Amino acid sequence: QVQFVESGGGLVQAGGSLRLSCAASGRTFSLHHMGWYRQAPGKQREIVAVINTDGITNYADSVKGRFTIARDNAKNTVYLQMNSLKPEDTAVYYCHRLGFADPWGQGTQVTVSS
Repeated sequence: QVQFVESGGGLVQAGGSLRLSCAASGRTFSLHHMGWYRQAPGKQREIVAVINTDGITNYADSVKGRFTIARDNAKNTVYLQMNSLKPEDTAVYYCHRLGFADPWGQGTQVTVSS
């Protein structure tokens, strides 16, 4: 199993930016596709961005053009740059390996005020 530690969340005004980081344990980080997810109060967890082992990315329509996912395999870390934030982006953000049943990390809270 891989463990994830997310960081970088906070309180920001609408239109602002945040950069989230997620450090993963283990020695096989570069071999796995990674994703950022979020869960807003009262809603199901949803995927917002993915990056495969070749660096190819894909985004949910709700964040396309505003969020950018990146990875640093040397640091076992995946990032999420979030620009032009909206109040509806408020959620706890998590990272995870795609297709594996690893335990979820504690997440990092992002709160966007209007």
